[in-house]
Amino acid sequence: MIIQASLFLIEALTGFLTFALLLRFYMQACRVSFNNQIGTFVVELTNWLVRPLRKVLPGLFGLDLASLLPAYVLQVLFACAVFVLSGGIAMETWSPQGLIPLLLWRGVVATLRLSLYLLIGALLAQAVLSWVNPYSPFSHPVSQLTRPVLQPIQRVVPPIGAIDLSPLIAIVLAQLLLIFL
Repeated sequence: MIIQASLFLIEALTGFLTFALLLRFYMQACRVSFNNQIGTFVVELTNWLVRPLRKVLPGLFGLDLASLLPAYVLQVLFACAVFVLSGGIAMETWSPQGLIPLLLWRGVVATLRLSLYLLIGALLAQAVLSWVNPYSPFSHPVSQLTRPVLQPIQRVVPPIGAIDLSPLIAIVLAQLLLIFL
């Protein structure tokens, strides 16, 4: 019972911080302005970790590795915590040569899964905001965040009766990717 509670708390904390770091990474990659409530919140939440890393970890092809790397490391640490707290599943059968690549790979998969969940959440938020309040202060940053995913779909599937089906198609494709991850 205590182990389950510990894993829940660790997962909640690492997941929340990883989500914020990935949001910062994707906002920078999509050139979303940080001069809004979402951007300010993300920057304030992650600056303590990203700013020191920027001094030693430069960007690569315009991508902010100082935001992406800690998100990945958090997921690897969470995979390690799950392994240790669950008893290591017969720890004597695992050698470090086999365990370390497995945990590193689990970190990659978990980071990709969280990225897809972030995309699905942004697509849902954009759809709801477009119906409820298209002039909300959140509409523009969410639209900028989802535009790189939706534009290729919109080229293939035009609006039908003034209804854009591209967010629905993108959500279905993201869920298909989640199945394979």
